[in-house]
Amino acid sequence: MIRPLRTLFASAPLLGAFFFLPSPVHAADSLGDALARLAPSADPKVIGLAVQAAECAQTQSGQPSDRLAVIDYSKPSSQPRLWVFDTVNRKLLFQELVAHGKNSGDANATRFSNAPESLASSIGLFRTSDTYNGKNGYSLRMNGLEPGVNDKALARAIVIHGAAYVNDAMAKVAGRIGRSWGCPAVRTAIAHQLIDALKGGQMVFSYYPDKKWLASSNYLKCSNGQLAKAEANTIARAGG
Repeated sequence: MIRPLRTLFASAPLLGAFFFLPSPVHAADSLGDALARLAPSADPKVIGLAVQAAECAQTQSGQPSDRLAVIDYSKPSSQPRLWVFDTVNRKLLFQELVAHGKNSGDANATRFSNAPESLASSIGLFRTSDTYNGKNGYSLRMNGLEPGVNDKALARAIVIHGAAYVNDAMAKVAGRIGRSWGCPAVRTAIAHQLIDALKGGQMVFSYYPDKKWLASSNYLKCSNGQLAKAEANTIARAGG
């Protein structure tokens, strides 16, 4: 019996390693923490708010979403401030420049509107809709989910599209990129792929530290139980 016992004891560290292997990262970490690590240039607090809002919306509507775009309008337009995540597989798909509206500001956006003809960007949570080919080429419609904040986005034709004025060269020379009429325009080279990643009911969260919106948004007020349910559903879709 001595020899088999020695063999067992010798293998004990390996057995221990097997039984105490850490669980998959996507199951152990919160979604907000995981996405923030994928995008170190993003503000983790903004990523956390985006995840919170998106999960709240999915719980309330019962409609799941696998992709999340986060726009941080508190950053200047010369810096990448748009991130697109695969929330199921926890991957960063895009990190890009994005334009704000002409009447939202110059290099920095400071003013936002939900009003038609305002030529300003809107903040808050959106759910994407269908695509179409218009005057700006391949474009993606968005439904604003927040009354009084962005719910006129569809009527205002606030869409994601490509634009030649969104480019690194202009950002370096002028200190900012060009401005839109309120649309979150992106580089033409990646517009089609980015739109395809976000079309059909995905979530877009546009952030600015507006105290009134932060205090009143229903999508930032979900209970911990609701958020935990949404997180569990995401993990289940990932097979984790």
